[in-house]
Amino acid sequence: MDMMLGPEPETNTADFDEKPIKMEDPIDEKPPDPKDEAAEQKKKEILKACKTRDFAALRTLAASPGGFLTDTIRQQAWPLLLGIPSLSDTKPEEEEEEEKEDWKSLPPHKDESQVQLDVNRAFVYYPNDQNDTQLSHSKTLLSTLIIRTLRHHPYLSYFQGYHDICQVLLLTLPPALQPAALAHLSLLRIRDFMLPNLHPAIAQLRLLPDILRSSDPELWQHLSSTEPFFALSGTLTMYAHDITNLGEITRLFDVLLARDPVFSLYLFAAIVRSRRGKLLDIPEDEPEMLHSVLSKLPQPLDLEGLISQAVELEREYPPEGLRGWGRGISRWSVLKTGRGEGVYRQGLEEGREAFEKQIRELEWRERVSRVGEVVRRNRGVVRGVGFAVLVAVVGVVVRRFVHHQPGYGGHGERGGMLEYVMGLVGRGWVR
Repeated sequence: MDMMLGPEPETNTADFDEKPIKMEDPIDEKPPDPKDEAAEQKKKEILKACKTRDFAALRTLAASPGGFLTDTIRQQAWPLLLGIPSLSDTKPEEEEEEEKEDWKSLPPHKDESQVQLDVNRAFVYYPNDQNDTQLSHSKTLLSTLIIRTLRHHPYLSYFQGYHDICQVLLLTLPPALQPAALAHLSLLRIRDFMLPNLHPAIAQLRLLPDILRSSDPELWQHLSSTEPFFALSGTLTMYAHDITNLGEITRLFDVLLARDPVFSLYLFAAIVRSRRGKLLDIPEDEPEMLHSVLSKLPQPLDLEGLISQAVELEREYPPEGLRGWGRGISRWSVLKTGRGEGVYRQGLEEGREAFEKQIRELEWRERVSRVGEVVRRNRGVVRGVGFAVLVAVVGVVVRRFVHHQPGYGGHGERGGMLEYVMGLVGRGWVR
């Protein structure tokens, strides 16, 4: 709307120097903001690290305040960290369209009905500026991304919360990068959670008390009667189910993708330690109350402080020194295959090979567990046969397993499996 202004006052040009004012003269200019200058410098460092494939620099930059700063930069950094081609190296649009149609002809995945149920509950917190038509379209894209991945990799098992992870990729990466990013993430980062059962996921959780035992014995003792299942939602979904702000979860993904998969457990240990005072105020003989507090993320969430503390925890107490690392974590777990910079260069075939070895290992452990159960039910008969004979039989079982399992050739690994089996049998013997 036009405003009625009075006549402009007359100006006596003689009062002014006729010399024109240069743009760089500091008249009416604000001093440069140090924060803006620092952000610009960090942006240059991230882009340089992406260009030179300097993974060590990216790990450091991802953990520093702000992470990768913007989604535009993430679209260059995340693909590199996931081991997929950048946007400039992707296939021509015609080939991409052919692949989009190709997945529809593949057999349906066994978990597609559950996928749809979860997708129907997606996009609750973000983005919050969509109308019903846009929201419906976003859900269609999310469903397509998940089902396409599962049909191309039908051996993967879907888990509730997977859609929360996929939602972050969908809202951050361009469409051309999303399928490859999700496939690499699934097979090389969260593979342990996509096996037929949750045993590998629970084995990961068992490391959390070990971290607390090493870093804070008093707090660990106080929580010793509380199972670490309170961390399942956070670690299973890369915290995407529990963090309801898109800016926060994308910033967290920066560091989760840049560091080894085990970092997620150190982050939860940092979260637990951040609530130390409140937890110690709750009697240790009230595990339900402790679980209730531990299963919810603190609000407000000091994400930068927690990341910094988690980095320090991993540096001081590396996983190789944790009690449950050796026997509790499979050598094919992402926690071990994803150690070091090699994880950035692994391909889908390597991920699938490790997946198949984990499957065979789980099947073997299940058979051994059934043997142990039979022993427990028939303790009298077993005592009559003799423990020495039983050991010999178990030794044959282990050798047969090793013979059919490439990679299990070492004497130490055979001894570890024998110890595992005899532990199960021995418990049945003495009961």
